[in-house]
Amino acid sequence: MHWVIDVSVTMPKLDSGLKVRVQQEKPVPLNSEIYCAPGELIVLIGPSGGGKTTLLRMIAGLANPAKGQISCDGEIWLDIEQGKSLSPQHRRIGYVFQDYALFPHMSAARNIEAALLHLPKSKRREKSSALIEMVNLSGLESRLPAQLSGGQRQRVALARALARDPKVLLMDEPFSAVDQVTRRKLQYELVQLRQRINLPIIIVTHDLNDAMLLADRIYAVSRGVTLQNGPPMELICCPDNVSVARLMNLQNIFEGRVIDHDEGKEITRIQWLGYELEVRLQKKHSPGATVDWAIPRSYIVLHRRHRPSQGERENPVHGVVGELTVMGENTVISMWVNGHQEQRLSLVVSSHVAQRNFLSVEADISVSLLQQGVHLMPQQAND
Repeated sequence: MHWVIDVSVTMPKLDSGLKVRVQQEKPVPLNSEIYCAPGELIVLIGPSGGGKTTLLRMIAGLANPAKGQISCDGEIWLDIEQGKSLSPQHRRIGYVFQDYALFPHMSAARNIEAALLHLPKSKRREKSSALIEMVNLSGLESRLPAQLSGGQRQRVALARALARDPKVLLMDEPFSAVDQVTRRKLQYELVQLRQRINLPIIIVTHDLNDAMLLADRIYAVSRGVTLQNGPPMELICCPDNVSVARLMNLQNIFEGRVIDHDEGKEITRIQWLGYELEVRLQKKHSPGATVDWAIPRSYIVLHRRHRPSQGERENPVHGVVGELTVMGENTVISMWVNGHQEQRLSLVVSSHVAQRNFLSVEADISVSLLQQGVHLMPQQAND
């Protein structure tokens, strides 16, 4: 299955939701703008130390930038130039910390009730019980954090974050401390929960799979700068530059030269390693220009060995299997283009397909690079 690339993005009206614009040079460099609409879930991804958690702390009021403004539903939370900064309590933020930050001597119910001090005592137990049911913790109210699993502690932290009826929900690496089975359950529960709360939700994660599964939009953040934001498949298929492509874990990034554009056929031709590739029309790159280009592994089709077919005429490329790694149902192949080890093309096929084609290291193979999947980018100097 291949995705149809549509780079048009319909942005919600900016008269509600969370708006963030912050700048500073130290201690953590930042130059970022973020918008998150009510009911929208955005994910910040990027390398460690890139400023993602610092952004969450600034939204929550736990730190202030050198310059910037933060507002929610028209209410100004922060305006450095005007000298205004609301306290975390007055911003009504729900914050799920990476380590959950639960009180170890309090039961699950008491941890949640600790965030309900704004309510009369008679109302706290009722509210706590409703939240416990919402996050699927019924029957575990009296347990201490040490008696709960990682996933259960995360649910307590989430219930506590929702206890004050927040205007924004922030989650810092919410699935990092749980196993894969629990991670999938928590992701499913979060998707279900979003349908019941109409809040801007911002998640920080290092896991691209989390981002692809959950995000309405992804913000790629590096060195404190927002490089690009958009729907997950847009960042995968149409990254603005090599830095974004790498953050999205694209394995196939190369350098080529634009030959020409054929508007009648809606294609652009590029030169690469002796091949003339026909890719989808991308006129913003001038003929003769050197460009970086990328292709997701899902747009690379393995030719059947010894049984060629007409469907394999689209941008055929030849080489040998340099590396072959079986990973359960899938097999990852590193193809050395034209037999050159320094020019590697990465693709994934079903393991049964690899077996039926008798693939092994040093075997000759051919692939097609599907036109729709090749994306051209302005050439970027190496970091």
